[in-house]
Amino acid sequence: MALELVGERWSLLIVRELMFGGRRFGELKGALNGISANVLTQRLEGMEAAGILKKRKLPPPASVQIYELTRWGYESETAIQELGRWATRSPAHDPSLPLSAASLMLSFRTMLSPERSAGMVARIGFRLGDEVFTTELANSSFQVTRTEPVDADVVFTSTPRGFAALTYGGVPIAEGEKLGLVAVEGDRALAERFVTLFPLPPKWTED
Repeated sequence: MALELVGERWSLLIVRELMFGGRRFGELKGALNGISANVLTQRLEGMEAAGILKKRKLPPPASVQIYELTRWGYESETAIQELGRWATRSPAHDPSLPLSAASLMLSFRTMLSPERSAGMVARIGFRLGDEVFTTELANSSFQVTRTEPVDADVVFTSTPRGFAALTYGGVPIAEGEKLGLVAVEGDRALAERFVTLFPLPPKWTED
């Protein structure tokens, strides 16, 4: 039944993009490279009928329609995280490939090392192209909201792909700054430590 609910192509990726708040149709289409408007419409309608997501019209002055997960829809995050951990062990996994901002944030929630982040309490902001996030790191928990960073200890300005090069590709922050991949505001020591908190698991090999 789970596969009937979200097993069609794009369905889990739509859930991923909605994991940190409601999105407009155009925002979803822009984040899902390669999806057609017709297919996106079909998937949204099917997932709404299944109770995974819902439509809501924002009040003035926005007055636009957004799609957002239901409380039950949000419960799928655990399954998505486990699939993500499993997929990173593939020898074909390439952390340098393009990814969306929501995908990057969800990867942090998935790959955060409890050992490396033990005792850390910090407010970290991200400006990733047109998208902004404020995150709270505390006791090996990583909470994410789509809000402009305010009173953050450190703020990173980058792109999802550029920042993935730091956290998953091993590019040092100083080198990333020289290459134009990232700009850092705030606590430099915290920034340097933060990008080391998400180790990838070892690749699968034949026993």
